[in-house]
Amino acid sequence: MKPTLLALTLLGSLLTPALHAAPFTPEQEARIKELIRETLVQNPKILDEAAESWEKQNAADQAAQLGDFIEGNKDVLFNSATSPRLGAKHPKLTLVLFTDYNCPYCKQFDPQVTKLLKAYPNDLGLVIKLLPFKGQTSAKAAQYSLTLWQQDPARFLPLHDKLMSKQGMLTEADINKALAATGNVALKPGDKATEELRNSLRIGTLLGVQGTPATLIGNQLVPGAIPYEQLEQLVKAELAKRA
Repeated sequence: MKPTLLALTLLGSLLTPALHAAPFTPEQEARIKELIRETLVQNPKILDEAAESWEKQNAADQAAQLGDFIEGNKDVLFNSATSPRLGAKHPKLTLVLFTDYNCPYCKQFDPQVTKLLKAYPNDLGLVIKLLPFKGQTSAKAAQYSLTLWQQDPARFLPLHDKLMSKQGMLTEADINKALAATGNVALKPGDKATEELRNSLRIGTLLGVQGTPATLIGNQLVPGAIPYEQLEQLVKAELAKRA
């Protein structure tokens, strides 16, 4: 909705009940409407100001609600032992990345996140939440990588990178090749991996994640594979708050 249209809608919703509720004659109502129209014609910026004020208040309300949710679920988001964790051991800021091994945008975004972690090795941590939105092989690949994390965290990243770097949708053969290339042929998916996937899907749904990738930066959920410069700018702004 355009700002002007939004402002008109808001203005109309505020004025209509008042006009109907007041004991005005038809002539008075017509004159009031005429005065409103004259005011808006002479001061068109009123509409933009009303829209801007409403949007700012709405954004602030949403941010506050998101912040409350994050605070109430911080253990699931940031401290789960079954979720892969990369970056600094004691970071100033921990990002949460919702991603999928079959998502083409996730495959584009993953190297940018890696670059960011390398640029801020002492400041940033990363929690990976795998959301198998794109089919059976998404879920199977996620179960293998999560099981490896839970059994031997030091070996997680090579398998994760191998699965994420494969262009296009993964096949069963692709997954087996990735396991073989990283020395994990004998790996069997565990029950904790399935539980982790359920928890990630639940927390992602509650957060409002509608697709991958999505990145939680402070109290802001950022959808999509945004450019590196924009990603870094958001992170720097959040780090500045914590300095």
